[in-house]
Amino acid sequence: MKDVLNQLFDHKRLSKEQAKDVLINISKDAYNPSQIAAFISVYLMRGISIDELRGFREALLELCIPVDLDGTEAIDVCGTGGDGKNTFNVSTLSAFVIAGAGYKVAKHGNYGVSSACGSSNVLEYFGYKFTTEKDALKNQLEKANICFFHAPLFHPALKTVGPIRRQLGVKTFFNMLGPLVNPAQPTHQMVGVFNLKLARLYQYLFEEGEHQYAIVHSLDGYDEISLTDSAKVISSNRGEYILSNGDIGMPTYRSEDIIGGGTISEAAHIFTSVLQNAATKAQTDVVIANAGMAIDCFKNHSDLDQSMEEARRSLLDGRAMQVFEKSIALCS
Repeated sequence: MKDVLNQLFDHKRLSKEQAKDVLINISKDAYNPSQIAAFISVYLMRGISIDELRGFREALLELCIPVDLDGTEAIDVCGTGGDGKNTFNVSTLSAFVIAGAGYKVAKHGNYGVSSACGSSNVLEYFGYKFTTEKDALKNQLEKANICFFHAPLFHPALKTVGPIRRQLGVKTFFNMLGPLVNPAQPTHQMVGVFNLKLARLYQYLFEEGEHQYAIVHSLDGYDEISLTDSAKVISSNRGEYILSNGDIGMPTYRSEDIIGGGTISEAAHIFTSVLQNAATKAQTDVVIANAGMAIDCFKNHSDLDQSMEEARRSLLDGRAMQVFEKSIALCS
């Protein structure tokens, strides 16, 4: 690690092979916590290269517990986190809306690191039991249209990194990796990113694969369609464009309209309010906008409004809530 750190401190990049080797050695406890913290800190001060991101991704996919969905088409919908905006659990709610609309969702998520409540925190609060049992996950996907991959269980190689990330309490390059290392590698993906440079890196990586994707970034810094500003979208279906709120018939909201709770219980209250159609219009619209964009990635309607309407009906007709209740029952 000393040679790697010196290379990085000299403002040099790692090759894909070097980046992969570092993460594999981290998994083998080859480095002490101070060395790992120093390594992570480098990427807090300068951007990650495409080769470094490729190497980190290859290492984590090689080390993870894989899940074979037997050819089932499914979508993952998640944000990188790390935008510092502390919104409520938009992507997790969107996942249940998508599943309620009839699409299969293979959701990858984790505990909150740079936010108060991550997807795993809120699901665990409601009694969701995480598992790596493939038959159980496939049963959930078949009967409820959704299954959830709790990242620490599927990426045991990173057990030593978790405490260091929590102690740092800020976004790290592991935020960038989360959406890239879903253990099922689903056929479709919608991901929100915290800046435009990362959006471009994701595009390069996704273009090397075969799955359908949509990358979104709100121009005021959110890693999702926030409806507080227009959003940059890079899509395998529709190309690259700026999505204004008016394009999907929605108003512009203030940042305080979509803030999350300061505790897990507060976040859970917002979560159930959305599913029960008791939330604010801003909270409901943001979930519909993100779920609709994911459905469009999956369905590729001729008109984006069709995808938004599918998401709206799933939520307002109570189907998203039914999926949520069934998911909890299946894994309890």
